[in-house]
Order: sequence, then structure tokens, then C-alpha cells
Amino acid sequence: MSLFNPSRDQVRQFFFDAWAKFQQHAVLTELEKLAVEVMQMHPEYHYVLNAPDTYKEQAYFPEMGETNPFLHMSLHLSILEQVAIDQPPGIKAAYHALWHKYDDAYQAQHDLMDCLAETIWQAQRHGGSPDAEAYIACMQAKASA
Repeated sequence: MSLFNPSRDQVRQFFFDAWAKFQQHAVLTELEKLAVEVMQMHPEYHYVLNAPDTYKEQAYFPEMGETNPFLHMSLHLSILEQVAIDQPPGIKAAYHALWHKYDDAYQAQHDLMDCLAETIWQAQRHGGSPDAEAYIACMQAKASA
């Protein structure tokens, strides 16, 4: 699996495998441990994680009000990994400011996920690279609001 550009199927398999290993009390990698923490925050997705044969090919349509659980959990992982290395610079401070603001790490992650999702969407929409300055500005605005 490519570390930085996994396919949809690779991402889904990663979540299914980490969940299965967790349930079997098998040894987890550090990334799997982080993923399991995210999965535990989302019991509404457990039925999906418990049925990989049913959901590995499932399509999700936002225009029909459907949330893609794999995308959602991947955004959580991205935020947590970015915070761990403070990249982009300032995300760690923004995360802790939001955590303090809400007294809730989960809500802080969701605020930052909104910024990340918007940044990715804009890049895809305009056919370019993600705008790091806009991403940082969004994070700072949420943290100071």
C-alpha cells in the first residue's frame, strides 16, 4: 500500500483489518491503535466495520445525505497525525485551543476536519494543490471564534 496515496479499497481494508485485530486482541501497529481510537469514537460505524464483505464496495452519496464512514474516519486520522507532528505549523495550537474551547477533543477534531475537507474540496474543484495558507487561516479562525 502506498503510504501517501492509498486507494479507496486499501483505506477500507486498513480499517476492516485494524478493527478485526482489535476485536481479536491481536497486536496493533501505532497507526492501527490510532485508527481503533477513532473507530471507538464512532459506534454508529461499528455495523459497517463488522461486515466487511457487505460494505467494502459500498458507495456513499453526500447529495443523498449519506456520510462515508471511511472518509470520515480517515479525516480524523489525518487530523490526529497532523497534530502529532504540528504540520502544518500551528495545527497543534489550534487543536488545543479548540479542545479547551469545547472541553471536547472530538469536537475539536471535527472543527479541524471541516477545514481539511474544505481545503481538499477546493483543491479538487480547481484542479490544484491544497492551499496550505487557506487551511491554516481556517484553523486559526475556528480556534479564535
